[in-house]
Amino acid sequence: MPLTVDDVDRFEAARPRLEALAYRLLGSAAEAEDAVQETFLRWQAADVERIEVPEAWLTKVLTNLCLNLLTSARARRETYVGQWLPEPLLAGDPMLGPADTAEQRESVSYAVLTLMERLSPRERAVYVLREAFAYGHREIAETLGVTEAASQQILHRAKQRVAEGRARAEVDEAAARKIVEEFLTAATSGRTEPLVRLLTGDAVAVGDGGGKIPARAKPFEGAVAVAKFLRGLFKPSEAKRSLLGGSPGVHATTVNGDPALVAVLDGQVVGVMCFEVTPEGIAGFRNQVNPDKLRRVSERWAASDHGEPLLHAF
Repeated sequence: MPLTVDDVDRFEAARPRLEALAYRLLGSAAEAEDAVQETFLRWQAADVERIEVPEAWLTKVLTNLCLNLLTSARARRETYVGQWLPEPLLAGDPMLGPADTAEQRESVSYAVLTLMERLSPRERAVYVLREAFAYGHREIAETLGVTEAASQQILHRAKQRVAEGRARAEVDEAAARKIVEEFLTAATSGRTEPLVRLLTGDAVAVGDGGGKIPARAKPFEGAVAVAKFLRGLFKPSEAKRSLLGGSPGVHATTVNGDPALVAVLDGQVVGVMCFEVTPEGIAGFRNQVNPDKLRRVSERWAASDHGEPLLHAF
């Protein structure tokens, strides 16, 4: 039976929530959009009049589609060139979803999205449904086909595994910009010591080039190693300019709720550096330069005014 206008409107009203859920589950905006579109096709093929609670039905269909995608994605990522990092989203992107509580904001931070790669697909689903969307264990159990007790146990295990990462410090937009500006001053000083002072002793720098842009296969670990890498990264070089086709402008912004640098060349975002900030200092840098994962960021960047860059890199 064809969908009525009301049926389509009901789905479209749910789309933002479904996209935010799928993004947290998959770590990819492009895959999230595909999963939501497939959910719509399932909605279109269903006998909608017999669905008592459309929100629950849509959540269950989408979540299970994402579980299947996560299972196949784990296999693909084993052959991924270099380090795999999530797709970044700029502040204000509706796909970031709810941000009313600390748990909701943390669940979409770049650091936690990366940490969630440690979880099994089912652990990730329970964690996201509970922490980001406040679903009760009865609802989660019905969505995933497990018992309430199992849902509780899975959540406990998932939270423990995510908590093995560092504690994240929440910062507002003004504080984020200050952190980024202090970092840029140190990074462009040509010296290692100012950078080391901003970092925690066990700081890590990870880059994702997807085999398309050069990025080190293994993370840099430790304050000194990370500082040396960053000093070299911001050192002007003709080779870097040739690789990118120019000298990108560097802007301070917020990405996935974290302080970040965005490098822009000819209106296109060519790199995003997300900072993991803790009370002890900057604990991590996650650099996304894979062009396939920068399309949505570029589109949204081009649609708004960001003023002049803080500097031109390289």
